[in-house]
Amino acid sequence: MESTESSYVSSPEAPRKRSPPPPKSPTSDSMEKPTYIRFLVSNAAAGSVIGKGGSTITDFQSQSGARIQLSRNQEFFPGTTDRIIMISGAINETLKAVELVLAKLLSEIHAEEGDDVEPRTKVRLIVPNSSCGGIIGKAGSTIKSFIEESQAGIKISPQDNNYYGLNDRLVTVTGTLDEQMRAIDLILSKLAEDPHYSQSMNAPFSYPVAHNSMNYGPNGAGGKFQNNKEDRSNSVTIGVADGHIGLVVGRGGRTIMEISQVSGARIKISDRGDFMSGTSDRKVTITGSQRAIRAAESMIMQKVAYASERVMD
Repeated sequence: MESTESSYVSSPEAPRKRSPPPPKSPTSDSMEKPTYIRFLVSNAAAGSVIGKGGSTITDFQSQSGARIQLSRNQEFFPGTTDRIIMISGAINETLKAVELVLAKLLSEIHAEEGDDVEPRTKVRLIVPNSSCGGIIGKAGSTIKSFIEESQAGIKISPQDNNYYGLNDRLVTVTGTLDEQMRAIDLILSKLAEDPHYSQSMNAPFSYPVAHNSMNYGPNGAGGKFQNNKEDRSNSVTIGVADGHIGLVVGRGGRTIMEISQVSGARIKISDRGDFMSGTSDRKVTITGSQRAIRAAESMIMQKVAYASERVMD
């Protein structure tokens, strides 16, 4: 399963069933114009979206006509341990695929909890900073109308300055599946009107690394800088939800000591109330060789992956 998942990054183009284009009108034009949306999924949830040998993701593509791509196994949105799904196609195709994916994730929660009441869950959309103004509107008027119309909670995170060159923000949509889909429809229709929005479609998963003395040239510029000396000391900070910190620390600090010993990395967790910018995630700073950091990060993610699937309001 894992080998399939880590190599299954980009899907083949789904067959498109298109009728001849209707006469030009603003609405039909924006419906047919290719657009895209990106959102986060936990590493564990990514497996259920892909399916055995890629069967689920292929099925979702043929049902919707949209293309579904997933960031690689260790390719996370900065400050999180979540992978990125990008869905692209015409607006209606994209929305259909989003609904299929979210419904699949919801069915996993249902199966675990066996609850008849439809849960209110959260989905975190990735939106370029330059496009957030359109969603917010003058004095917040647009986002207010979206909340009223969809009945979903919509929150836009502040810009995270911990990452050099990070130009995206997270838009958290909370609600039942219907409420979330109404909100995503409104948000995506708004984004599709923004000519700059489609430009960031070309590099959906390429993100700069965290602020880190080893990652930058002398003047602080320079994006990703690969350090060839594996044993040099690096430092990376990741975010772990406040409620999951206990899983990482373990009883009497046993788990964190074990992760540190096995990986060879030093691990420091921020104090209560000291969060990653714009989130309620605690800072977990991992220091050591790149190999040690990767090992520790992977072990920490495994500890929280199951818990992060169960969305807490």
